[in-house]
Amino acid sequence: MPSSVSTLTEERTEEAAPPPPKSSSGCRRWAAWASVAWFLVPALVLFLVFVLAPIVVAVWTGFFKWGGIGPMDDFVGFGNYTKLFDDQVFLGDLGRGLYLILMSVLVQLPFALFTAVLLNQKLRGRAVYRMLFFAPYILSEVVTAVLFTMIFLPGAGMADHLAGFFGLEGLQGKWLADPSTVMPTLFVVMIWKYFGFHMMLFLAGLQSIPSEILEAASIDGAGAWQRFRHITLPLLGPTIRISVFLSIIGSIQLFDLVWVMTAGGPNHSSETMAIAMFQFGFKRYQVGYASAISVVLFMISLVFSLFYQRYVLRRDLTGAVTSGGGR
Repeated sequence: MPSSVSTLTEERTEEAAPPPPKSSSGCRRWAAWASVAWFLVPALVLFLVFVLAPIVVAVWTGFFKWGGIGPMDDFVGFGNYTKLFDDQVFLGDLGRGLYLILMSVLVQLPFALFTAVLLNQKLRGRAVYRMLFFAPYILSEVVTAVLFTMIFLPGAGMADHLAGFFGLEGLQGKWLADPSTVMPTLFVVMIWKYFGFHMMLFLAGLQSIPSEILEAASIDGAGAWQRFRHITLPLLGPTIRISVFLSIIGSIQLFDLVWVMTAGGPNHSSETMAIAMFQFGFKRYQVGYASAISVVLFMISLVFSLFYQRYVLRRDLTGAVTSGGGR
């Protein structure tokens, strides 16, 4: 009897024991926040210094007529932007950017997808082919531009010799020197440089498709085209959408490849918005006007990215921590 009473007393004592002090839980909470801040603050500082601050400075500078030296005291408001959209050369830059976008989406990506489908088959030496096709992407844009400048060198380049061999003498010496051929020539270089990257994206997407689905469709009598059209393409949709996004953003912001090969010439016929921004900012010392170009370039990229994420990547971002995910 006494033992049972003591047991009940101990149980009541344990039940009546006070909860742990709130200070310990508060300390743990502050320690967790301190750990988050320790990893987050350096990234935020880098973002503010190298991303947000240059954007703010460019927006502010775009309201002035300024040469880059001395105080900014010639406020012109939206005068730089008005001048920008009255400039036929800049409107041509927009058109050339649209040309690169359309060619990238309609030519480069289908070519990369076709190559990825071929290299996804059981071919002897396919690892070597993958390496060879992906190798140009590893090269820097400057090295690629110098290499193809030598290839298209008038009179002595390999392109002129090949044109003569195939009876295309009319193209000799015109590759990068004629306004009618410079953009297609640059696009050929872009395909050589970047299609391997998109090919590897498509190849990774193809290898993630379960082989059992394709085997079941084959047993049901579906041909190769039917399997590709109704199974492979839909399951490859997220990869294709990401590849299209990267291709369009890269075409909008194309700079170094064009700068080394043509510097925007001849007569602005290969100039892009990034080339125009560099020319006005560092060659003509019209920093305010160049800042206006950079703001327009940034806004085009931003609006397109938000639109694409909201309406094209919506199904792929369902459940993700984004403003459009899951809605």
